[in-house]
Amino acid sequence: MAEKFCDVAVIGAGTAGLAAERSARHNGAKTLLIDPEFIGTTCAHVGCMPSKLLIAAAHNAHEVAKSDIFGVKTGKVEIDGKAVMRRLRAERDKFTAATRKSFDRLPDGIMIRARACFTGLNSLALDNGDTISAKAIVIATGSSPFIPEPYQALGDVVLTSETIFEIDNLPESLAVVGGGTIGLELAQAMARLGVEVTLFERSDSIGSAGDEQITQDIHKVISRDLSLKLGVDVTPEKTSEGVRMRWTGASEGEQAYDKVLVAVGRPPNISGLNLKATGLVLNDKGLPEFDRQTMQCGDAPVFIAGDGNADVPLLHEASTEGAIAGRNAVAFPAVTSSRRTPFFSITFTDPPIAKLGIGPDETTVTGCASYEDQGRSKVEARADGHVRLYAEPKEGVLTGAVLFAPGADHMAHLLMLAIMHRVTASEMLEMPFYHPTLEEGLKSALRDICKATPVALPEDRDRSDPPGA
Repeated sequence: MAEKFCDVAVIGAGTAGLAAERSARHNGAKTLLIDPEFIGTTCAHVGCMPSKLLIAAAHNAHEVAKSDIFGVKTGKVEIDGKAVMRRLRAERDKFTAATRKSFDRLPDGIMIRARACFTGLNSLALDNGDTISAKAIVIATGSSPFIPEPYQALGDVVLTSETIFEIDNLPESLAVVGGGTIGLELAQAMARLGVEVTLFERSDSIGSAGDEQITQDIHKVISRDLSLKLGVDVTPEKTSEGVRMRWTGASEGEQAYDKVLVAVGRPPNISGLNLKATGLVLNDKGLPEFDRQTMQCGDAPVFIAGDGNADVPLLHEASTEGAIAGRNAVAFPAVTSSRRTPFFSITFTDPPIAKLGIGPDETTVTGCASYEDQGRSKVEARADGHVRLYAEPKEGVLTGAVLFAPGADHMAHLLMLAIMHRVTASEMLEMPFYHPTLEEGLKSALRDICKATPVALPEDRDRSDPPGA
């Protein structure tokens, strides 16, 4: 049993925790990084990368299956589920190993393998018997899948966004409960790999697009690959062969499945932190109130970053928040506010769903572009979806966008750059749009905005597009 002292103690060694420790140390602090496993980041181990490996396999299967459209005859597509999962884990483990190398670069004595809980605003107790006194503490404990009580008794029939990557083979059938980002991505991927999938969602929509047309597009496209049950409540029952799902609401029915994927959220890992010992003001979910510009909890020497604060659970946000928290932990009490980037999220369905910036209000000017008749998307036999752009009414400065279209994950980065630099729709139209590209499809939405604002269309761009643009 030992008592340790430091300037900044960081609880959690994921993306946010690593960024916080690095930021604090680079700003001159003596740091300690506490984690029970040091297994690597959520993204590499059970999040972004393994899910994209599954989606990549599904994409290839889908492309081969529809190759007849192009006159390319491949015959019946056969999916080797065990091979799919073997490659997923092998490549996932490489990504995880790469993130673990960051631990090897830490100076000696910084890593502490233990679980921590608060005993006061500046003190921690570890489950190895040690104690820590710190001038400031950063909470970066991440999140874990939530399994509602009715599913907890189902045993290994239940999969989560973490355990699904450990199955040896693809199931014959799969019920997916929850139509958020994780549920949508994995449901479509599994369906395109030959699994019979039903997606259950309590609300009457999926995708959170905030736009009626795009929401309809999402429903239409996702329904091609799997059975979609919206506006329903589901009751599971374990059977000798798997699980039987009964649903009521907008529709009623029951069906047996081999497995059920529960994707209804990832609450923050705060239950063992004993936050009451800090005296911080906690909300109804037990989370401390904090300032997202400083990551500070109240006026205390405690900061919270990453998925653990349940604000914007995205990797790039976790990295930013960790850096802000680490820097301000060193500077406490002289914390400074940081400018945060606009909201930016991508759901890697096919087509992808991208949401960025600020959504519309009563003054917003809106532009729309359809990809159902767009040249490049038709060439590639993936003509689906719409794009909605939002702008300020006076000059047409771009403020936000929602995309559900082929290439949305790439076009969204172009639009994010434009939003951050307060580019107008007219200025966007002054840039060259190569023909034929998916980006060309944005022009009609930009023109809509120009026509609705006092800013005229650029003379050299206010001409007819080439065929198929």
